[in-house]
Amino acid sequence: MRLDLEGAKAILRRTPDVVDALLRGLPDPWVHENEGPDTWSSFDVVGHLIVAEATNWIPRVRHLIAHGESLVFPPFDRFGFAETAKGKGMTELLDAFRVARARSLRELGTMELTPGHLDRTGRHPEFGAATLGQLLATWAVHDLNHVGQIVDVLARRHAEAVGPWRAYLGILER
Repeated sequence: MRLDLEGAKAILRRTPDVVDALLRGLPDPWVHENEGPDTWSSFDVVGHLIVAEATNWIPRVRHLIAHGESLVFPPFDRFGFAETAKGKGMTELLDAFRVARARSLRELGTMELTPGHLDRTGRHPEFGAATLGQLLATWAVHDLNHVGQIVDVLARRHAEAVGPWRAYLGILER
């Protein structure tokens, strides 16, 4: 299926509101809870989303348009959020994410992308050729993936507390 650019932009516009509604005002233990070693808390996810706005999505769109496949995308540090989030609270991260995403969407809007642009190919450092359409679709699905991750970790805080109703709560079994 081909990218629905307007649909993808609609998801991208909504993500800051969705994440904010889920996390703003929750007690620190809720937002810092993770699922064990090598997993992310909701706090980590928001930090990661901020870093991705600054160093991944729009920078890669610009890079792909400028260089095509002739120059590999610069690598993205998926864990670069640790330094960005250090010493900050969830409210500050949520506000920063909202500002960063708005900036990214404004820039995306100024690019006036056509269907022809979406077929243009760049080169990812790990898996090779990727189109602009695939990159933009990935951006929207990446948001949804992390919203799901936030919802999962929040739900699991009450995995034991739900008692026998757990049998009806598929989210606790994923």
